[in-house]
Amino acid sequence: MIYPGTFNPITNGHTDLVNRALSLFDKVILAIGTSAQKAGSEQLLDRIRLCERVLAPFGKRVQVERFHGLLVDYANTMGTRFILRGLRTMADFEYEFQMAEMNTELEPSIEYVFLLPSKSCSFISSTLVREIASLGGDVTKFVDPIVAEALRVNRANSQATNQP
Repeated sequence: MIYPGTFNPITNGHTDLVNRALSLFDKVILAIGTSAQKAGSEQLLDRIRLCERVLAPFGKRVQVERFHGLLVDYANTMGTRFILRGLRTMADFEYEFQMAEMNTELEPSIEYVFLLPSKSCSFISSTLVREIASLGGDVTKFVDPIVAEALRVNRANSQATNQP
């Protein structure tokens, strides 16, 4: 099973979905999508390393990779036809439904597995976590301690760089 996304940053909601998916599948590949412009960026490598560290307790059942191109092509390359997506809101549903339909048109053998997050994670989004962290807020309730520290260091480095 492939769980695609940007994971910028990986949150407790993502980890929750990985954990729950492992009760359905033997292995989950966390696939971090890239674009041609950003495929080699240091920030992407940092995200991959962060995801690997956060998901290390799952052992070999979870693999973190980056991919470039069509998700359906990547799924075929990895020998799986299952794609995991989380649904938090109706807006998520509308977007994910459209993506699932398009990808199924491109590759009819693809099957989507949609999971609702645990109640404690249903409101967490990477975008909100990044915003809170960038303003110096406490994100420890929403991300692994490893991620919280990385966000704190990134903010401190950013502030040091922007000072005259």
